[in-house]
Amino acid sequence: MRRLKLLHELAQQGTVAATADALQLTGPAVSQQLAVLEREAGVPLLEKRGRNVVLTAAGRLLVSHADIILGDVSAAESALAALKANGSGTVRIAAFATAARTLVAPIWTDVPGVQLRLVDAEPDAATSLLHQTIDIAIVHSYTLLPRPTPANCEVHELLEEPVLFAVSPKTAAQKHLVEGQKVRLTRFADERWLAPTKEFSCHEMIQRACGAAGFVPDIVAEASDFAVLVALVAAGAGVALVPRMAIPDGHEPVSLHPLAVPVTRKIYALTRMGSARRPDIRAVLERLRASTD
Repeated sequence: MRRLKLLHELAQQGTVAATADALQLTGPAVSQQLAVLEREAGVPLLEKRGRNVVLTAAGRLLVSHADIILGDVSAAESALAALKANGSGTVRIAAFATAARTLVAPIWTDVPGVQLRLVDAEPDAATSLLHQTIDIAIVHSYTLLPRPTPANCEVHELLEEPVLFAVSPKTAAQKHLVEGQKVRLTRFADERWLAPTKEFSCHEMIQRACGAAGFVPDIVAEASDFAVLVALVAAGAGVALVPRMAIPDGHEPVSLHPLAVPVTRKIYALTRMGSARRPDIRAVLERLRASTD
């Protein structure tokens, strides 16, 4: 582990001298330990380039694994420290806002012997945090916008939900729509559209759904919260596509409709490879799955 940390630090610092300074070691000590690591690996990890050394392809490969290994060790140390201090494990979750509200909040005190920590993060950010400070990343993927599974991660499916078309009751009546009736988006090509802001993948999902229907939506309002979009729909500001779970309880009156060409959103949890065997992480995953039944 110490030698892996040296190699990882060298990849960050760029030179043996800078690595030695960062780790408060001497240059010869760093070089000696890296030479031992090369013998253990059985392949060259470094090559000389001028007065410096650079990573070989094997060295870069080992550094990519070191990122994960060192992150796992750090997470294990944190979990053990929390267990020693509090008599319980600590599980850190990153989840997008809707999942945090509807999946994480209800189980906050329902996992015996486990302390939860939560970071509100969109899927890309949550995935990035997974190999750093997070144990479970709750993310989503649309049928129109599949999300690749990152390397060295395990997928735990939680639920799949439809994306619904939301329109004001007045506009629904003008279009002769009955609540729950399937709709084709082409009928609403000339309507004003409401969408999440561009940094959210839900924005791209709407663009793709409308594009598949043969038009570019005229987006007149963007918001980071689906509750705002639903309120704007109710006020007659426009129409929107909203995942079912993102529709807030007690929302203003809107007419909701499934799509004739369905779009679904899959919500799942990601964990580092093998970490779901930890009793505390396994307990949280089981409680999350149970809450979606």
